[in-house]
This record gives sequence, C-alpha cells and structure tokens, in this order.
Amino acid sequence: MTYETSESQVVPEVGQAGHARHWLHWNKVPELTIYFWIIKVLCTTVGETAADLLNEKAGLGLTGVSLLMSALLSVALVVQFRSTGYRPGVYWLAVALISIVGTLVSDNLTDTMGVALETTTTVFAIALVIVFALWYRTERTLSIHHIDTTRREAFYWPAVLFAFALGTSAGDLLAERMDVGFWLSAVLFAAAIAAVALAHFALDLDAVWSFWIAYILTRPLGASIGDYFSQPTGDGGLGLGTVITSALFLAVILGLVIYLSVTRKDVTEPKQIGLTA
Repeated sequence: MTYETSESQVVPEVGQAGHARHWLHWNKVPELTIYFWIIKVLCTTVGETAADLLNEKAGLGLTGVSLLMSALLSVALVVQFRSTGYRPGVYWLAVALISIVGTLVSDNLTDTMGVALETTTTVFAIALVIVFALWYRTERTLSIHHIDTTRREAFYWPAVLFAFALGTSAGDLLAERMDVGFWLSAVLFAAAIAAVALAHFALDLDAVWSFWIAYILTRPLGASIGDYFSQPTGDGGLGLGTVITSALFLAVILGLVIYLSVTRKDVTEPKQIGLTA
C-alpha cells in the first residue's frame, strides 16, 4: 500500500503482519516552546549581523550576496519540503537563511534602489496580509499547529519571509530613521511582545494572531540586539563587530538545535487520522 508524502505528510504505523494499521499526521514546524522563541530571536539577530558581514566581506555587493543567499535558501527549502516531518536542523537552517534573505531584500530596496523605509514597511505589510488572506481562504486557518500538508507549508514559508522583511524595515525605521537607538529599540520591541502575550493570556486575544504579531516583532527585536552587539561604540553599540556577534549567536543556535534534535522537546505528537485493514 502506498501513502501520501505531499498533500498530507503522514506515515503508517506498521503492525505485526507488516500492514499499515493507521495513518499519522506530522506537523512540519516545531511546537511553541520557550526554545522556539529563543532560537527565533537568535536567528533574527544572525540574520541582521550575517547580512552585514557578507555584504562587507564577501566582495559580491549587496545584490550578489542576495542572489547567493537566495540560492542557498532555495536548497534548504527543497530539503524542508521533502522532509516528512519536523527536523530541527533542517527547519532552523531554513529560518536562519530566510532571516538573512529577508534582511537583504529590505536592504536592497532601501540602500540600492533608494526606496524609503516607510514605503518598504508598507509594501511588506500588504504582501504579508495578502499571503494571510490567500492562506486563510484556502485552508480556513493560519495556525502553525497544522502545517501538515505541502499546500499549507507553501503558504507558511512566504509568510515567514515577508514577516522577516517587514520586521527588518519596521525595525530600521524606528532605530535609524527616528533615531531611537539600538538598545532602546530592543527594549521597546520586547515591551510590545510582552504586551501581546499579556493580551493573549489575560484578555483572550486570538492565539493565531497573537503568534503572528509576536513573530513579526521578534524580527526587529533580534535585529536591534544584533546591531547593539556588533556596531561601533560611537554609534551606540558594544563594538564586537559582525564576525564575533554572528559566531557567538550561531554557536548558541547550534547548541540548542542539537539539544532539541536529541531530546525532541519541541516535536508535536502525531495524531491518528484514519484506519486501514
């Protein structure tokens, strides 16, 4: 008997006779634990500092680096889509790369093409709303607890990309254009995330919208932290540089991903969806 690996990511449980006893759904993204949010913020930090590092050191120019990282992201996403379940290493590699690409897309528009940050912030917000609208119209849900089909995953990753790009533009708009500063920006975005959490747990703000609002806000939070660590002291940073900052946060991400790969603490339990003889 064959079983689906595209529209429904499932695997059979095999009985003593070697026949499939029932089918199981596997979510393609991690469970929302504290580890998820820690790694998410760290990935956004790396997205900011690694994009700056590659642009400074690779000698390819902002456009060349963007094309290179987009190619690497495409490879990572192919592997992710071909996986039959959540794999921490594959998933978080894709997130880290999409964070870098989202940063580079925003930087290309503002630095290379001269598009105003107010415009890029608005455009990315509209693009994200369009993805959400199409996703909901097709699937009737935006929940990440049910990214268990290829079609849902095909909506999920563009939403993640535009969320990163939107967070980058909004964060740059606040930290640079409005001259708020890196550290104060991080505090403000952290406070905004705390307000969303409070609204969810105390005021019953919808869980799906609470997640996506917090997800977007973690991007400028992580970017502000990255800039604070890497930028020169004269610009309000700690002066560690992009190399040390990127290496430091990548090491922490790698350690956490290895831990989760071993313990499987963020793996959603599969659910039975049918029976066979």
